[in-house]
Amino acid sequence: MEPFTTLSAVAAPMPMQNIDTDKIIPARFLKTIKRSGLGVHLFDPLRFDKDGKEKPEFVLNQEPFRHAQVIIAHENFGCGSSREHAPWALLDFGIRCIIAPDFADIFYNNSFKNGILPIRLPRAVCDQLIDDTRMGGNARVSIDLARQVVIRPNGEEIGFEIDPFRKHSLLNGLDDIGQTLQHGARIDDFETRRRQSQPWLPSTTAA
Repeated sequence: MEPFTTLSAVAAPMPMQNIDTDKIIPARFLKTIKRSGLGVHLFDPLRFDKDGKEKPEFVLNQEPFRHAQVIIAHENFGCGSSREHAPWALLDFGIRCIIAPDFADIFYNNSFKNGILPIRLPRAVCDQLIDDTRMGGNARVSIDLARQVVIRPNGEEIGFEIDPFRKHSLLNGLDDIGQTLQHGARIDDFETRRRQSQPWLPSTTAA
C-alpha cells in the first residue's frame, strides 16, 4: 500500500448527502476481484448518460476537477452496501482523501485499509472548503497527516482527529497484511519452536 504522508491536490466539491456505494461504483461492475481498472466506472451514474457519454454538469467531468485527488462532500459519505470495490474505484481514479462531516462505518474502515484518508470535519468547515474550490485550478488543498492538519488555499490550518493506529498504518503504507508481516521474525520463531515441541502437528508454512 502506498504511504500517505502529505498531499497537495485539486479538491472536487460534492455538496451532497448520502453518497452511497452504488453511486460510487454500481453493482454491475463488481464482477472483478482486482483492485485496478475500476476508476473508469467511478460515479458511473453521475458521470455518464445511458449512451456512455460524459455529463458535462458533473464535477469530475470538468477541469480542473477531473484530476482531483480530494473529494469534499456532506454527511454520510459511503453509505449503502458494504462493498470494498468503492474505495478500490476511488483509489484507482486517483482519490487519496475524502473530507466530510461523517462517513458510513464500513466505508470508513475500508478506506483506511486501502490507503485512502477519510477526514471528519464539521459541516460548516466542509462548506468553507467547498467554497474554496471556486478558485478552480488554484483551489489546491493540502493535507499533512503527521501534523493532522488540512491547509486551505489561504494558508489557514484546520486540525482533524484520527486514531493513532490508523495514522501509523497510513504513514507507513501498511495494510492488514503489511501489519502482520511486521511481526515476521516473531512468527517464524514461534513456528520453529512449535515444530520442535509438537512435531506431530502439520506445518502451517508452505513447503
